[in-house]
Amino acid sequence: MLSNEELKKLSVDKVVDARGTACPGPLLAAKRALAEVPVGGVMEVLSSDEGTAKDIPKWAAKMGHEFLGVIEEAGYWRIFMKKMK
Repeated sequence: MLSNEELKKLSVDKVVDARGTACPGPLLAAKRALAEVPVGGVMEVLSSDEGTAKDIPKWAAKMGHEFLGVIEEAGYWRIFMKKMK
């Protein structure tokens, strides 16, 4: 996993703003958006649902993608993953 400083410097290919939706909304939005991310590209998911910070890493690992880390902001999480295939 990357440090918060490293995460903040990442060049993100796609941002999914799923704040205000409850589980499984953010994960479903991330699944749909991943199609728009090139292989090797980075997707950032913004979610106000705490469960998403646990769901995205599990889903990424299961699908063969790389979970890069989470930054906790005031009232939401920024979750980063890299598309590997």
